[in-house]
Amino acid sequence: MRTDNRLPRVLHILLHLDEIDAPVTSDRMGEMFGMDPSLVRRTMGGLRKHGLVASIKGHGGGWHLQRPTTEISLMDVYTALGSPNVFAIGVPEPSSPCLLEHAASKATQTALSTARSVFEQELRSVSVSDLAQDAEFLKAPHGLQK
Repeated sequence: MRTDNRLPRVLHILLHLDEIDAPVTSDRMGEMFGMDPSLVRRTMGGLRKHGLVASIKGHGGGWHLQRPTTEISLMDVYTALGSPNVFAIGVPEPSSPCLLEHAASKATQTALSTARSVFEQELRSVSVSDLAQDAEFLKAPHGLQK
């Protein structure tokens, strides 16, 4: 089973965009984050549609934050990525009139709904800027430079 690593990867990118406070090209981001530049453009395009980033064309252009990271919650980023499934577990519609199958499906669905609500509430409560508040993070050298 393949996992979706986009959320932490995009958060990493947004933190660097905030840190350098200058437009960064898709090619440069691809180098820094080990991504194909076309994948960077597609991913950033989705973030642009949700008002998180913008791009400047031409020489000296690139991607930049559209609003401060204090105003971007992790939920905003998760939503911009299409709210990928958190769990690989699925709950099919019961295929028989068996009450035990219905009970098993209902219990599983309830647990998944509760877990998803907790996950989404946590994402709403954290801003991208909160991720950069760790003093060790602020002291460490980072990959993208002006």
